[in-house]
Amino acid sequence: MRQFSSDIAFTPAVKAVQTEKGSRNSYSRMEMGGSWETTVTPALAAFLADLDMFYLGTSSAEGQPYIQYRGGSPGFLKVVDQRTLGFADFGGNRQYITLGNLSENPQAFLFLMDYAQRRRIKVWGTAHVVENDLALLEQLRDSSYPGQVERAILFQIEAWDMNCPQHIHKRFSQRQIAPAIEQLQRRIEELEGQLASHQTNPLANA
Repeated sequence: MRQFSSDIAFTPAVKAVQTEKGSRNSYSRMEMGGSWETTVTPALAAFLADLDMFYLGTSSAEGQPYIQYRGGSPGFLKVVDQRTLGFADFGGNRQYITLGNLSENPQAFLFLMDYAQRRRIKVWGTAHVVENDLALLEQLRDSSYPGQVERAILFQIEAWDMNCPQHIHKRFSQRQIAPAIEQLQRRIEELEGQLASHQTNPLANA
């Protein structure tokens, strides 16, 4: 039984290293002050609503880790209830490493990145695959994506933490930069039109 929610990551070995390196006191104060969140808060829900990618970590029964990239429309990782997140699983390269790992080891991890705002959220918990639940698949379906949903994956939250922005390089998706590009293109067209007009009638603006 864990004393603090952060104990899912701060194992005795981790705490020993923290003590050796001098950070244990600050994390001990964090633990006594309430430790990490264990449910979906308004802040997490808002973060997920704008999220269009994340990394899912699983491991085999032997402990071999595997990281899988997941992408979709903003908000495709959905809040199912206060302790559960879920997403629709589409066909891919048919390696099924994640599915195989979850069949023998439910422990899983979500690494949620917002590169544009330099934010990251780490989520610890367990995950399982749901097949043939039409109502759940409809709930998690991305209506803007034409792919065939094959199954759902549900993630049960045990603890989550938002990290500081240190060392995160800003990156922007096509969706985020499209408005700025469109504005620049309109301005270019406007200037090209003015230049063409001047070349056609150079004395007009003399």
